[in-house]
Amino acid sequence: MNNGAHTIKTNVSRETLDRLEAFAALVKKWNPVINLVAKGSLSDIWHRHVEDSAQIILMAELGDYWIDIGSGGGFPGIVVAIILKETAPATKVVLIESDVRKATFLRQAAATLDLSCEIHNARIESLDLPRGATISARALAPLPKLLELAENLVEEGGACLLMKGQSYLDELADARKAWSFECEVIKSQTNAAAAVLKIRNIQRAAQ
Repeated sequence: MNNGAHTIKTNVSRETLDRLEAFAALVKKWNPVINLVAKGSLSDIWHRHVEDSAQIILMAELGDYWIDIGSGGGFPGIVVAIILKETAPATKVVLIESDVRKATFLRQAAATLDLSCEIHNARIESLDLPRGATISARALAPLPKLLELAENLVEEGGACLLMKGQSYLDELADARKAWSFECEVIKSQTNAAAAVLKIRNIQRAAQ
């Protein structure tokens, strides 16, 4: 087993760690065909993708729904679904991915790993879903666009966990031109230059 498993700061069972390892193996298997993650990051998939995704669970608001938008290769959505299967089984994880091949991979991964998550192959704007207590996104779009998408998905009192790289301060400044919101900047545990933006109370700014 990858020793990095022990640094996931969620008290999970051996079975859950096995599922996470199995998911990492699925990504490696499918990546040459679909390009789920950057090829250069595959050798460090546990730290760069699995642990990076898992860190947001302790920041989340757990309710009936967790909605992951632009789910791509399943980071963080599938990782979240694997861990919540054990720690919060009442929370339904919903993944939204517009790319047909990536959505097919997500469905295959969910079936293989016995996950009850809901997967939509559609554009986010076209869906009418119950609102989620947590909305997550990783490497999807600039912050102003993410706020536009999340505004209609997050429930009152819920939070958005938006995973951002080193330009997050610039994105925050840009977003505040058109949006009003509360934001807690949480430094990433896996990338010193990155952060998770925990955003609440999204409203369009008064013009």
